[in-house]
Amino acid sequence: MAQDWTAKKVLDLMRGYQPACVLAAAAELDVFGVLSGRRMTARSLAAELGTDPRATTVVLDALAAMELLGKKADYYSVPPRVVELLTETGAGSVLAMVRHNANCLRRWVQLARVTQSGHPADREPSIRGEAADRAAFIGAMHNVSEPVAATLVDELRPISFRHLLDVGGASGTWTITFLRAVPEAVATLFDLPDAIPLAKQRVADAGLTGRVTFVPGDFYTDELPAGADLAWVSAIVHQNSREQNRALFAKVHRALTGGGRVLIRDLVMDEPRTRPAAGALFAVNMLVSTSGGGTYTFAELGEDLLVEGFTDVTLLRRDEWMSSVIRATKREPV
Repeated sequence: MAQDWTAKKVLDLMRGYQPACVLAAAAELDVFGVLSGRRMTARSLAAELGTDPRATTVVLDALAAMELLGKKADYYSVPPRVVELLTETGAGSVLAMVRHNANCLRRWVQLARVTQSGHPADREPSIRGEAADRAAFIGAMHNVSEPVAATLVDELRPISFRHLLDVGGASGTWTITFLRAVPEAVATLFDLPDAIPLAKQRVADAGLTGRVTFVPGDFYTDELPAGADLAWVSAIVHQNSREQNRALFAKVHRALTGGGRVLIRDLVMDEPRTRPAAGALFAVNMLVSTSGGGTYTFAELGEDLLVEGFTDVTLLRRDEWMSSVIRATKREPV
């Protein structure tokens, strides 16, 4: 059924950026972390954060109005549930994803210019700096993957492999989950050099260091480590053009042993390209962030896999977000 649009609905939709911007600023400034377990005035918090007292007061009052902070007299505090969600060490923290989305927001506001030019948005680092932004991206991948990983891998059973290649393994979340599902297997995690230390720490915390080899590299320019019988390509194909995906699939094909399989986790669009709705919006995120990325249909991804030497391409799992899964098998030369 078509939306019954009214002036109020249109303007409410347009004003949706306002609370997002307040939350983004608070996350980048680490307001929730500094306030955690304390009651502070705006002036004392501003002194600790190195921010302007008047501006800090305005932002804190907005956060209190949004019920992300409590306020009594001139003192602000963080509710326990917000501490869990929006501090570095909170149980179930999504702070990294909030910070990553703040970086995305700076690109989304350039959408009209991007649409006019066809080029991605100018990238502007946060006040935390480029290294912190990269760490936020890696942490964000863990934020979204960790809650779904065990369930998804369980749905793929029966699953067997001797050696997993986790392409662009980032936080190590998926490597850990697959190795827990198949205790006799080992894994190679391949990602950019600055991602490896974070992955090593998470794998060590899981007690799996002895079963994982870490290989730094860039899958756009480097060959992938050879010898795995299962490759996991998670949340990568959307950042590529179809030509880039074909090049990646060719590298995966060369890296796999005979009869090896690849599993691709990503958004998969229906043929009209308007469903799932989250996928249509995520394509905009790729438009402002990459030179050729987007969201693809099963037919498109299947064709690209077949061209690069795979067979038996199957959609194993359909999801409304990022956790659709496609499987393909390495075709051996006749």
